[in-house]
Amino acid sequence: MKYAFLFPGQGAQCIGMGKDFYEQFDVAKAVFEKANALLGFDLTKIIFEGPIETLTQTKYSQVAIFVVSMAILEVIKTRMQKPHFVAGLSLGEYSALVAGGWLGFDEGLQLVWKRGGLMHEACDAKKGGLTVILGLDEKEIKDVVAKAHLPHDLWMANLNCPKQVVLSGSPKGLDVGIKLALEKGAKKAIPLNVHGAFHSGMMQSAEKKLNAYLETLDFKKGYADIVMNTTGQMTHTIEEIKRNLKCQMTTPVYWQKGIETMDSKVDMFIEIGCGKVLSGLNRRIGTKAKTINVETVEDLKKGSI
Repeated sequence: MKYAFLFPGQGAQCIGMGKDFYEQFDVAKAVFEKANALLGFDLTKIIFEGPIETLTQTKYSQVAIFVVSMAILEVIKTRMQKPHFVAGLSLGEYSALVAGGWLGFDEGLQLVWKRGGLMHEACDAKKGGLTVILGLDEKEIKDVVAKAHLPHDLWMANLNCPKQVVLSGSPKGLDVGIKLALEKGAKKAIPLNVHGAFHSGMMQSAEKKLNAYLETLDFKKGYADIVMNTTGQMTHTIEEIKRNLKCQMTTPVYWQKGIETMDSKVDMFIEIGCGKVLSGLNRRIGTKAKTINVETVEDLKKGSI
């Protein structure tokens, strides 16, 4: 069988995520403890005890989700073969790079910590957010953004699945965008539990600083092809990966396109980490390949992993 491993992005965080793996598997516990040591603070305590106001902060939520995904991945690796393909939604793309062998855990952890910190600074500098728009497609959302005439306040951020697109922007931009989307026939607008306007021009300062750090990292040829956010296509070289990562913070996520790219090539998608968002998106996309998610130890048994 051919497998694609999928990893969630920011907004999937919850208090206690990964705790059952920590308690029941030494390989998972080792990931948490290594992360604590490398970061120089007790991230595990924040993940397991919160408070949620701290865990939701970008500088903590990103690295927390990454560590939980990597801890669960280590358990899965003891039970099945390596994946043929990997992908992750926004932040999850960094988990996918490690899962696919393109980066080591230590470098991936430091990269995510750096990314989260820079994005946290950008979020504090200018308030913003994300809102899911249900019922409109890419062309309709582009029309909404164009009609708003707010090039510094409103952007299309994610193309998740049919008729589900995410807007990113300032409070002013989102207010206008939501109003125009509803007037255009959108069924619903749902604010996301995130700290800022990700995948928008409001992340330019963070993106520029992270790009300099990316050049210091030692990427290696991976064993699994990675399907990247900015293109929705397979990426085969380190040069392509770096190029796509360098514009990821300010570019829309073509998630549906990426899933469709993999669907005809895999027998099963496995979502690894907190939440079931990606499994839900696969249902709406209508993938032919089966999808299971592994968020808890019980999920391992249900999925026969």
